[in-house]
Amino acid sequence: MYSFITLISAWSIPVIIAFIPLFAAYKKVPVYESFVEGAKDGFQTAISIIPQLVGMMVAISVFRASGAMDLLISAIRPVLDYVGVPGEVLPLAILRPLTGSGSLAYTADLIGQFGPDSIIGRIASTIQGSTDTTLYVLTVYFGAVGIRKAGYALKVGLISDIVGFLASILICYLVFG
Repeated sequence: MYSFITLISAWSIPVIIAFIPLFAAYKKVPVYESFVEGAKDGFQTAISIIPQLVGMMVAISVFRASGAMDLLISAIRPVLDYVGVPGEVLPLAILRPLTGSGSLAYTADLIGQFGPDSIIGRIASTIQGSTDTTLYVLTVYFGAVGIRKAGYALKVGLISDIVGFLASILICYLVFG
């Protein structure tokens, strides 16, 4: 099972990168011109989301610096310890919906501390790949296009993050023991 997953991981990105321009050329799409046009649009989008991005970064900094994250972790950790979930990955479950770079830094710290082949390192890596920065996406991208009512998207996004967190733990224990 492990070697099959490794094989898929090694070949998926190169196959996708090769497939897209080949398929576009087959469909007679001007690949380079389309890329340049998309890059121009992406740059304009990046400029327009700066205010939402700054606001989100300030909110995350206040959340962490105020001790609210530590309080939340200390409240939830006994339940996770009881069911056998490593408490070290709990801050990652809280950070991941908020910030991609913050959760990546925390994942790197976990891997540096416990090793990439430890169950904690594998769970952290799987959480990093199977959940999303829900609040970041809602704040930045919904704000950039003017969507103001994001309640349902917030609920669905956070539920999917919880499912991704729990599935990551379950799958890692099943695959890696």
